[in-house]
Amino acid sequence: MTNPSRSMYLNSIPRPASAAVIGASGGIGSAIVKLLSGGNFDVVHAFSRSGNSLVLPNVRSAKLDLEDEASIAAAAATIGNGAPLRVIFVATGLLHDDMLEPEKTFRSLNGEKLARSFRINAVGPALIAKHMLPMLPRSGRSVFAALSARVGSIEDNRSGGWYGYRASKAALNQLIRTLAIELQRQKPDAICVALHPGTVKTALSAPFQASVAPGNLFDAAFAAERLLAVTDALSASETGRLYAWDAQSIPF
Repeated sequence: MTNPSRSMYLNSIPRPASAAVIGASGGIGSAIVKLLSGGNFDVVHAFSRSGNSLVLPNVRSAKLDLEDEASIAAAAATIGNGAPLRVIFVATGLLHDDMLEPEKTFRSLNGEKLARSFRINAVGPALIAKHMLPMLPRSGRSVFAALSARVGSIEDNRSGGWYGYRASKAALNQLIRTLAIELQRQKPDAICVALHPGTVKTALSAPFQASVAPGNLFDAAFAAERLLAVTDALSASETGRLYAWDAQSIPF
């Protein structure tokens, strides 16, 4: 894959086209929506739990609860029969919240907390794929991309800890690989990938930003641009992998 110098905002996608962004109210998700809406997409469907997103002429906002399959199915139904859906970008993830924090030791493992990590980081994106991948055209370039993380790489794990987040993102990576194999049989021009955005200035990374080396903490707008540039440079033969923001392939 060629290392792209700038984002083309998926200009390689055939037109007319629409896009769906899940997690559209988050830092990276909202930046993705903004970039895609400024391109040549007829409609950008922006999904989030709140249903709120950027107010732009070609952005359509709707609610989607990643932990509720009925909500996912209903959100997919709102896409309708307009411009063909060519891009699905899952910009969701959970590392910590008021009840969840990364485990430093196996002594901190909790079944319900682990299950919640998997529901958000792996099961949710898989159900998005279930309800939205059938909407991609059978021919012509299309993209399904989901935010993963380098810490989800089994081979790259040298420091341990963060059990739930690591394991759920590793599960997501395996799901992406498996989805890509099936998708290639049905829609050979489609690309299905996991993406590592680096450490981005969002709520997800907020408690850990102080320990990030200078130059390694990115604005959401920069991360979004790089991720779109990476997907734009991929060929169908490079599907089913995990790529970093700088276009480097990360082992699963």
